[in-house]
Amino acid sequence: MGQTIVIKPQNRFNFSDLADIWRYRELLYFLTWRDLKVRYKQTVVGVAWVLFQPFISMVIFTIFFGNFAKMPTDGAPYPIFVFLGLLFWQFFSASVADISNCLINNQHIITKVYFPRILLPISLVLTRFVDFLVSLVILIGLMIYYGFWPSLIGVLIFPILCLVSAMAALGLGLFFASLNIKYRDVRYVLPFFIQMLMFVTPVVYSSSILGKYSWLLAVNPLAGVIKTARSELLQSYDTNWLQFGLSAAACVVLLVIGWLYFRKAERYSVDTI
Repeated sequence: MGQTIVIKPQNRFNFSDLADIWRYRELLYFLTWRDLKVRYKQTVVGVAWVLFQPFISMVIFTIFFGNFAKMPTDGAPYPIFVFLGLLFWQFFSASVADISNCLINNQHIITKVYFPRILLPISLVLTRFVDFLVSLVILIGLMIYYGFWPSLIGVLIFPILCLVSAMAALGLGLFFASLNIKYRDVRYVLPFFIQMLMFVTPVVYSSSILGKYSWLLAVNPLAGVIKTARSELLQSYDTNWLQFGLSAAACVVLLVIGWLYFRKAERYSVDTI
């Protein structure tokens, strides 16, 4: 009698999950490359849109919030102030939106062959990170135009800020991707949720407008990232390392919760999809 081998995900997270990511690294590469080819191959609009979207958003926010509303910017010109916030925010929000639909959009793959499902959301974060790097061209141009030079600490901590942002996007995205398997209306609620989240994140305004209550933003995973990026790259105020530490810790907690919930949902994802 032949032996039957049943392959199923484990009930909880363990370090073998990380080993699986490394074992399937070539598949992760091809998933990322697939999304990049769809976005950039034989198209000008793909690259232009990555640059056009944050630039036009910066112009609109500068006109209404910088010129008319006179939002405080802690001594930095409003265009570069808001663009730096938009850079991290759009990386975060676009990653969350993509990850939330990754299982539904790839159901033709995950119902036919086994591989670590976590590779799908990670590949989407990597794809959006390429967009992030492309948009850095505008930031560098603005810094040269306004004469801002980042500190050595700013250059060294920038990759850490990107990593923390990626962890926050991956954690929240995994949570919504798991919910989206059972409740398909999540895809309709999520854009509204992301839009509301932007207004409680200091993207277009400075947290200083909250005065003594600005510490409340520390629970927002992205608030510490944006504030630290502005303080170290623009050197307009002293860095609040405590708030950044709290935001980074919140990102780690969010990633763990999202990962655990994703692993739980992975057990019934094939049957539900």
